[in-house]
Amino acid sequence: MRLALAEAGRAAAGGDVPVGAVVLAPDGRTVLSAGHNEREATGDPTAHAEVLAIRRAAGELGEWRLSGCTLVVTLEPCTMCAGALVQSRVDRVVYGARDDKAGAAGSLWDVVRDRRLNHRPEVIEGVLADDCARLLTDFFRDR
Repeated sequence: MRLALAEAGRAAAGGDVPVGAVVLAPDGRTVLSAGHNEREATGDPTAHAEVLAIRRAAGELGEWRLSGCTLVVTLEPCTMCAGALVQSRVDRVVYGARDDKAGAAGSLWDVVRDRRLNHRPEVIEGVLADDCARLLTDFFRDR
């Protein structure tokens, strides 16, 4: 999560909402990719940290299926990102701060564990939650 927090700091430095993500290989230690929000920098509404990290991990592996991989992200994924996590077949999602307004991994919705879908990653929430939430709170307070 500390690596994801560092990525989130890069997003804030670029004027974007400070969310960062990393994808870990099946061994749980090797970082395949990292990403941070780049919507403002690129003008791309899909440039969320999770989507960018998933794309980069798939490129690194040469495979769209991220079976065995873990995505670590500072903020609970939104519906778009939750859908991308299901589609990419990640095994595990670890997130820091809950997003009660737009979260789709257990708070507002639970897309990633919807029994109607063909893949349901494990979800671990609240890792360094206070640190992750503080980064977001400080960012929006300064705006």
